[in-house]
Amino acid sequence: MNSQISPSPQFYLTAPAACPYLPGEYERKVFTHLVGPRAAEMNDLLTQGGFRRSQNIAYRPACEACRACVSVRILVDQFEPSRTMRRVLNANSDITAEIYPAQPSTEQFSLFRTYLDSRHQRGGMSDMSALDYAIMVEDTHVNTRIIEYRRRVEGSGIGAAKGELVGVALTDMMSDGLSMVYSFFNPELEKRSFGTFMILDHINRTRTLGLPHVYLGYWVKGSAKMGYKTRYQPQEHLTARGWELYTGEDEA
Repeated sequence: MNSQISPSPQFYLTAPAACPYLPGEYERKVFTHLVGPRAAEMNDLLTQGGFRRSQNIAYRPACEACRACVSVRILVDQFEPSRTMRRVLNANSDITAEIYPAQPSTEQFSLFRTYLDSRHQRGGMSDMSALDYAIMVEDTHVNTRIIEYRRRVEGSGIGAAKGELVGVALTDMMSDGLSMVYSFFNPELEKRSFGTFMILDHINRTRTLGLPHVYLGYWVKGSAKMGYKTRYQPQEHLTARGWELYTGEDEA
């Protein structure tokens, strides 16, 4: 693929396809390539404009008759965890997290397959191979990192054993915060609300960096599996008028 990028990126429109979130609906996406020396800058601008990244593609919904997909970002400085969220943090106090360059591993892929086989057997990612996973992680021209979550073990220093890998987040480091591109975890930890724990960890990391936002991607009105995204308050939703404070009225 050509690694050059023109001063003005070229945008393309996909053909209609079945919507993965709302039965009976069809989706279209507008997309462009994130390559070349300005890829990170372009990723920032496009993410702030409602796009999401997948490998070296930035895309956003462009459906003809539906506006259910809404970009969501958490306002980190004002965020306070609820009592339930504090219990989640306590339940996962035995977990450590380390950040690394965006490089795949066999251990990550094994956990990824376990997660897909448990949670997304019929999804579009269900048949992903080790090579597909490696491409998902490595095919990036922006500032992307892998965060590994492990059970804490005693001991430290050179040669110390690593704890069991229980979660992974693929995260873009942006000028105004962190964007959670994709995350997965050991399904056995679902009772610990481990997905919630990883979002809370990203909020804490963003606050430590002195940046204002955690981008969660799209909240889809009417999709039960996307409902969790509105729990992290306060947050902003991208509307036709720009980023606006979410009040819950969209769910009425």
